[in-house]
Amino acid sequence: MAAGGIKDKESPIKQRKTFTGIIPPSPLGATPRPHLPQVYNRRYTGTFVSEYAINDCDRKFTQIREKSEAEGHSSTKSFVILGFIFFASILALGIVYLKFPNLAEDEKQYIKLPRNIEDAKNLGNVLSRYKEDHYYQVLGAYFIVYVFLQSFAIPGSIFLSILSGFLFSFSLALFLVCLCSALGASFCYLLSDLVGRRLVQKYFPERVAEWQSHVNRHREHLLNYIIFLRITPFLPNWFINITAPVINVSLLPFFFGTFFGVIPPSFLAIQAGTTLQQLSSSGDAVSWTSLIVLSIFACLSLLPVFLKNKLKAKFD
Repeated sequence: MAAGGIKDKESPIKQRKTFTGIIPPSPLGATPRPHLPQVYNRRYTGTFVSEYAINDCDRKFTQIREKSEAEGHSSTKSFVILGFIFFASILALGIVYLKFPNLAEDEKQYIKLPRNIEDAKNLGNVLSRYKEDHYYQVLGAYFIVYVFLQSFAIPGSIFLSILSGFLFSFSLALFLVCLCSALGASFCYLLSDLVGRRLVQKYFPERVAEWQSHVNRHREHLLNYIIFLRITPFLPNWFINITAPVINVSLLPFFFGTFFGVIPPSFLAIQAGTTLQQLSSSGDAVSWTSLIVLSIFACLSLLPVFLKNKLKAKFD
């Protein structure tokens, strides 16, 4: 059996052991063969290095704890920065309100973010009376409020889209809604890129991973894919806005994909806004005809991709 001295040399982390001994004869009693090298009864020396288990565990637990604390501090910092930006935006809205023309006492109650079609009707009636004499103030206020809602993923932009059809000409309303949607979504994108990456990965890890796999498959024709997503209801717009920078969607195709992608649904909302006073709910803006139109536009957005793949397969 092995024999010899053992030398221990310990450090706070590692333990080194040096040992010597003699290789014993075969325990099976094998007959020695002269033509084979004989390795029995030869001395050997070896070195074994191991780490103290308890010290190693302490170190690993410390690293995990420090990492968790760092992530917690980072999330808190992200919330603080986001809150500061949101508060600054609220102040900007307050300034817009203060600079607005003097309103009658019975009209002030209607100057609020519309939450239903009745709110949109009342707001539209008030703004339409002031639009003639204060056109650019009404236009600027509409623009700022719409971008604000989109930037912070606050519901209510659908009512503003309908309202634009009541206040402005059709062509101006369509351009205004598309521009506000693209700018607001891009600001939301930038906010998420600045302070929201950890929050998105913390609260939506599975959905982000699933969408990233889809984006990776359509990376070569990302613009068409973004347009398709904006037309269809497969993913909520707020989710697209906050997760796009996390999965490395570039800002340029994101902006233009949003601008062109919201044209079909905005077209329908603005068309409904031309008859705002006849609407009883926001659902009146959606019909089977409008759904068919949206489906056609969704298919058209993917048509260039289909043709490109067919041509590529033909020439390859």
